Amino acid sequence: MQLVDIGANLTHESFRHDFDAVLQRAQEHGVVQLMVTGASTDGSSHALALAQAHPGLLYATAGVHPHHAIDYDDATDVLLRKLAMHEEVRAVGEAGLDYNRNYSPRDVQLAVFERQLQIAVDVQKPVFLHQRDAHHDFVALLRRYRDSIPGAVVHCFTDTGEALRDYLALDCHIGITGWICDERRGTHLRELVKEIPADRLMIETDAPYLLPRTVKPHPSHRRNEPMYLRHICDEIARDRGESPEETAANSTATARAFFGLPSI
Repeated sequence: MQLVDIGANLTHESFRHDFDAVLQRAQEHGVVQLMVTGASTDGSSHALALAQAHPGLLYATAGVHPHHAIDYDDATDVLLRKLAMHEEVRAVGEAGLDYNRNYSPRDVQLAVFERQLQIAVDVQKPVFLHQRDAHHDFVALLRRYRDSIPGAVVHCFTDTGEALRDYLALDCHIGITGWICDERRGTHLRELVKEIPADRLMIETDAPYLLPRTVKPHPSHRRNEPMYLRHICDEIARDRGESPEETAANSTATARAFFGLPSI
């Protein structure tokens, strides 16, 4: 079984002390390719450096998360465009809107999201998207650019059926995390994953966040890491009425097609 983790925040400081061991454990558990998420200027540069240091295993995205939109300026735009031209960078983002915490003003978030959508248009790479409590504005802006962007994945989907159907109508891919393994918050996803076509469904850990609650025993540090991707695959398979092997094969093929990753 081969798995692709489409969203791992491997630039996070919690991975610094055992980074090589994290990669080794991931591969031992069937995770053969990983997308390292870039969510800031420094994080995106770091993600590219990691991908360049681990060719064939790690790839990167380059973008600015809406939490950091307030820091986005013309120099940021120039840097992201430069990063996005590298072969190892396979998507623009993590970009989008987050009205849950509003760390950046909403008008600033919208402007920065639009600038990154334009980068994706110009470099002709897909977008890796974040949306929380901002569905209406998010879809309205994405719809304006969608036909000009080669692909779009809504990362860490936890929203409603209405939101899911809006994304699928825009020909978006959907990323499912360990949220679906949470019996307190993720139960609605168990029905919704049945609606996602196999060629639109991808899986991700969002490590070090969202440790699947199906991991037993829980590690004392509570850090999620890519080795736990199989737990997410198994949960999705059960909910879709598929074997884990089928879910793994389909999600891996879909991720490779979306990000242009080679077969192994």
